[in-house]
Amino acid sequence: MDIANQAPKGFLERTFKLSEHNTDVKTEVLAGITTFMTMAYILVVNPMILADAGMDKGAVFVATALAAAIATFVMGFLANYPFALAPGMGLNAFFAYTVVLGMGYTWQFALMAVFIEGIIFIILTFFNVREKIIDAIPLGLKNAVSAGIGLFIAFIGLANVGIVQAGGAILSVGNLREPLIVLSLFGLLVTAGLLARNIKGAFLIGMLVTTAVGMVTGIVALPSGFASAPPSLSPIFGAFLQADKAQIFGPEMAIIVFTFLFVDLFDTVGCLVGLAAKTDMLDENGKLPKAKQALFADAIGTTAGAILGTSTVTTFVESASGISEGGRTGLTAVVTGMLFIASLLFSPIFIAIPSQATAPVLILVGVMMASSMLKIDFHDMTEAIPAFLTIVMMPLAYSIAEGILFGVVSFAIIKLLAGKGKTVTPALYVLAVLFIAKVILAG
Repeated sequence: MDIANQAPKGFLERTFKLSEHNTDVKTEVLAGITTFMTMAYILVVNPMILADAGMDKGAVFVATALAAAIATFVMGFLANYPFALAPGMGLNAFFAYTVVLGMGYTWQFALMAVFIEGIIFIILTFFNVREKIIDAIPLGLKNAVSAGIGLFIAFIGLANVGIVQAGGAILSVGNLREPLIVLSLFGLLVTAGLLARNIKGAFLIGMLVTTAVGMVTGIVALPSGFASAPPSLSPIFGAFLQADKAQIFGPEMAIIVFTFLFVDLFDTVGCLVGLAAKTDMLDENGKLPKAKQALFADAIGTTAGAILGTSTVTTFVESASGISEGGRTGLTAVVTGMLFIASLLFSPIFIAIPSQATAPVLILVGVMMASSMLKIDFHDMTEAIPAFLTIVMMPLAYSIAEGILFGVVSFAIIKLLAGKGKTVTPALYVLAVLFIAKVILAG
């Protein structure tokens, strides 16, 4: 009996080195569940967006879950990091509303662009190009990226439930008497209280309590059921091969692939650097160990996702919620991946969790990640200004990649103007030039 109980624990210890990372199975499982709960919305939102491009909504749901699971398993087993991946927000909007509806290409063509992007990413990762990009970012900017992501995901949470919305000069506060907003604020206060009292599983408990209150009061709809067979994947599986061969080698394809590459590269780099900085995973030189393995996860996920029939896969900033619950190893990621698989059978339950329950978690995780600003030297203007631009542009531009662009370019230029150009690595100058070229050529 004892041997049977110890065997699984021994396997998990050897695979994920739990004791080395000062964690245990219970903590990692809870963290994995929390991460999944905060990013489960992608199972609803991604199919809705890609359906606007003419794709089968049910099939995209399946592709989304499978692509997320594959990429997250690679992250967990290969890199042993607690980061989860799924088709990225923003990238799916570019896929549907720009490439397909705006430029008039078929969704099969857009999937081919995603497939090409994934292959290029695998090659760049194999030759350590992406790892060198991570290493080129100075520690001050890495901490700024972490803080910026905190503000970004807090803004996502506030906007998702209407607490902050378009209006006034640019933004305005929503109607705080509106029932769904009241539910969101209730969830925020409950979760904050649990967090302040150091209750284990505060995020997960807060989400469940908020969901339950919403359903009991009739503000949130009850699940349509508990289980159902997953929809067929056949309408979109392998459909990228149906793209017009003449268009594949045209100049527009190069521009589209470049845009996918740019956004995905720096979204993923930004997430990895920001999350790693928050959890002290960076080494004494500010580098991320096993960066190559981590970067393979989204490269493989994107390629597999294109074959399955979904848009670009990237590391999710919502991974911070599981990390905040104590997740420190790949077991957290593996648990999240398993729940993506489970969602195929229990989609009615997962879909019933409203954004009003997940938004408070995003806001509070933003609070935690913003503490990275304390590590930035605001007395040195050559460090403070680029860091500030990095932090503030992420939520304002609604893009991690754009925040990094402003930070890297301003860092290089300001250091030069201050006579400190020799303190900047050649790789960072190359990055700055590429960013400037991107703005000039692609907008």
